[in-house]
Amino acid sequence: MAILVVATLLGLVSVFSIWVKRQALETDTWTNTSTKLLENHEVNEALSAYLVEALYENVDVQGELAGALPPPAKPLAGPAAAGLRTLAGQIASEALSRPRVQALWAEANRNAHGLFLEVIEGGGDTLSTEGGEVALDLGSIVDRLGAQLGVDVADKLPPDAARIQLLESEELSTAQDAVNALKGLSLILPLIALALYALAVYLARGWRREAIRAWGISWMLIGLLVLIIRSVAGEALVGSLSSSESVEPAVSAVWDIATSLLRDGGVAMFAYGLVIFLGAVLAGPLGFAKRARRSLAPLLRDRVSAYAAAAFIVLLLLWWGPTEGFRRPLPLLVLLALFVAGIEALRGQTLREFPGETWDTLRERWSERLARRHSSSAEPTTSPATSATTPESARVDELERLVALRDAGALDANEFAREKQRLLG
Repeated sequence: MAILVVATLLGLVSVFSIWVKRQALETDTWTNTSTKLLENHEVNEALSAYLVEALYENVDVQGELAGALPPPAKPLAGPAAAGLRTLAGQIASEALSRPRVQALWAEANRNAHGLFLEVIEGGGDTLSTEGGEVALDLGSIVDRLGAQLGVDVADKLPPDAARIQLLESEELSTAQDAVNALKGLSLILPLIALALYALAVYLARGWRREAIRAWGISWMLIGLLVLIIRSVAGEALVGSLSSSESVEPAVSAVWDIATSLLRDGGVAMFAYGLVIFLGAVLAGPLGFAKRARRSLAPLLRDRVSAYAAAAFIVLLLLWWGPTEGFRRPLPLLVLLALFVAGIEALRGQTLREFPGETWDTLRERWSERLARRHSSSAEPTTSPATSATTPESARVDELERLVALRDAGALDANEFAREKQRLLG
């Protein structure tokens, strides 16, 4: 049990390390997430306000308008600039919804993330890690916004205008250490956790089914903890980062989108654990589990048929792709290995319990069951005066009930013999 506890703790940390690695170190994931951010209404409004502020702080909009107006209309440049500022927010919001501007946004994020990786990994031919910094450059989007307002901002924005700082040079050493540690942890921790789960099941001689059931409960617990921690951390972080109530919706939206992979990881862990738990229940002593194993015995007896059915299920899951694990090679191999191990364990147990079960016996048993149900439903109802039974008929009814329970798998041969002996006295 101690091994399972340690494996659960490592599994919980593994989920967070994998999420950070995918979100922070994969350029495609970073770019896709940033695109989803731009599509959010609250983030769109906050970013529009930032772009308008960057335009008016770095460009003399009133002077640009005065230069474009004829001399008699130049006094109108001030009111026009103030009116344009209100209109600019709406224009910026609409512009950010257009495919071309969204492409510029995605390109800016891709470039910033590429620069981030270049800095973290030691620099390249054009970048030194000494004094390096990473910023999201939105200057091209501000240029397009100015053009739509009729203001020429080409070559008038300073280099640091409309730039969102992502990494400063003082943080470089810490970021490099964190990334190097993260790369190792996101690979080593899951492997160690899986090895501990396998070791716990191997050492659980005499109660392996219970150990597998505990494994499933452990993964379900990890999934729930991930979702709870995400929710609690999100509330605390949004409250601390929101400088005013007006920006709180945007900050909350950023957290929800940025941690969507973490949420999906928690849901996936819960789903995987539930499948393992149900598999352990299917191998258990409950009546419906025994009946299910007996019905599956003909299919599991033939290895080719069993794995053909398994392959159909796997192909269906690959086409559906319900979790990220079905879309990445390494997690998919782990899931397939667990699936095959589960099939082999269930197959061995079922064939030991029902060695003589075939498709013919299964068909006969279901035919008899349907015939009994049909005959019982066709029997005429009797009045209380004629419904009295003799002890001998009651004994026959009880024997028939025992036979039905045996055929359904609820009673094994020893239990059936013992109950029969009791009735015959």
